[in-house]
Amino acid sequence: MKLASLYILTTPTLVLLGTGLSFAIPAVKTDLVTTSIGNPGTHGFSEVLYAFTSAANNNGSAFAGITANTSWLNSALGVVMFLGRFVPIVFVLALAGSLAQQDRVPVTAGTLPTHRPLFIGMLIGTTLLVTALTYFPVLALGPLAEGLK
Repeated sequence: MKLASLYILTTPTLVLLGTGLSFAIPAVKTDLVTTSIGNPGTHGFSEVLYAFTSAANNNGSAFAGITANTSWLNSALGVVMFLGRFVPIVFVLALAGSLAQQDRVPVTAGTLPTHRPLFIGMLIGTTLLVTALTYFPVLALGPLAEGLK
């Protein structure tokens, strides 16, 4: 469970830390607002959030309006892209090794079958819950605030 949790939380952690540091460090924030962000306010926040989300998910594209050619964004997005590619690989390999070392356990009344609707529902529900708790607060600060403005 620890390895699976670390794998699941790697990408959101990189995205939120990168975006947060971009606005928390005063010199970087000033550089972002004056140089990189084409649209100020909540749309600018969304631009930076999308840049880090795209980098952490191995794409590296940018939202229209951001100029990511600054020293901070070049280095931060590069580090996030590197970590977003290789850290999950380490956790998946460690999880595979851990599962390979385990002995087979016979099926009993307490076994949860993975081909039944209960497991499928729990998996989908957990995925939606983790995703919502990770990204909804940030989305509420950016795109939703811009839409309600």
